[in-house]
Amino acid sequence: MRKLVLEVLTATALTLGSILASTPGVLANDVMVKGAFARASAVPTAKAGAVYMTLSNQAAAPDKLLQITTESASSAEVHESAEKDGVATMRPIAGLEIPAGGSVELKPGGYHIMLMGLKAPLKKGGMIMLQLKFEHAGLVDVMAHVGDVAEEHAHTEGSTGN
Repeated sequence: MRKLVLEVLTATALTLGSILASTPGVLANDVMVKGAFARASAVPTAKAGAVYMTLSNQAAAPDKLLQITTESASSAEVHESAEKDGVATMRPIAGLEIPAGGSVELKPGGYHIMLMGLKAPLKKGGMIMLQLKFEHAGLVDVMAHVGDVAEEHAHTEGSTGN
């Protein structure tokens, strides 16, 4: 009987672990990162790239994305794209606030993570690791899938991290 109970508990633990491991997204404290993806470099000499994702804050207080690091580029920062009078502009922002109980989508034409000084071109089918530092949630490791040069969010449901 004791052996049977141990086997059932072990099977339950393995099943639960498998379910949690296959869940898309990363949850660190109260911040969840979903759908992380990058666009492949258009040319092999590209020195910049962009990463997109959705940041959700499950906490009762706002949090702020303060810093991004990656081995794939010399530097990474949040930028905001906008269009005014037919002219597209892009500017870095010091910190990206994620409202309490809300989310912020980093997407083409809006907020995004700008990778500068790429160490190698981003190739379709590859993955890049980023570490996001939040004011309250701390450090979150995120793996971003590299898609087509002009790929949209549709093929990115499998993002993972630690």
